[in-house]
Amino acid sequence: MTDPLPWWPARFLRALTAIGVLLPAAGAGRVESLEVGAGRVDAEVRDGRPYRVRIGLTAFGKTEWAAITHALAAKASATVLLLSGELPRDVEEIFKALRLPLFPSSAREVSLDCTCPAAEVPCGHLNAVFSALVARVDDDPFTVLALRGRDREALLEELKNRLMSAEPRDPDDRSPALTEVLDTFFACGEAPGLGGAAPLHGPRAPFDALVDQAPPFAITAGGADVAELLRPVYRALAGEHGA
Repeated sequence: MTDPLPWWPARFLRALTAIGVLLPAAGAGRVESLEVGAGRVDAEVRDGRPYRVRIGLTAFGKTEWAAITHALAAKASATVLLLSGELPRDVEEIFKALRLPLFPSSAREVSLDCTCPAAEVPCGHLNAVFSALVARVDDDPFTVLALRGRDREALLEELKNRLMSAEPRDPDDRSPALTEVLDTFFACGEAPGLGGAAPLHGPRAPFDALVDQAPPFAITAGGADVAELLRPVYRALAGEHGA
């Protein structure tokens, strides 16, 4: 039994299903080269002789990518993951919010071409390339962004530039830029009360507050209310003494 695919290649497979490509499917030949660029995939498949395969998808332009980068930079959690080399799942939702779908939803949005004489589309060579493309997405999820017009390096460079050029919301705000604190972004220091750190004090709640907030029990135990039977247990857990 094969292990389930990680999230991004699995999501890519669902997108392929939406355009009529059902994988796993019988592929033909061996994929000898595979290049992914803005709006296109170019591949060569050898099946006795070499065949050229091309997959086309509309790439977003500079205006669209400026809006995408702006939206990504505004979401701190996504920015941190992106700059650390990880493509977060909610990137797709950011695209949707801008009405710029990351994945095609119908076969009309994709062009498929192979130089072989087969009549069916996709042919075995295209199936072989799609399988190789899923493997590429598994290895590097940023491949799905490259298809829409921005490879990993270009996107991260634009994102860093936008963050560094962003003006602080408050002129008196002297907080460091996010790009300057990425190495320690998740470092929270010693937990309160540990390693010499000062303990964190807060309002003290009654030991049996949870019992008082519980809804009435529909049953009793030996004629006694269950909540009242639990109250001494909470008292003992809290170290309380007395009746």
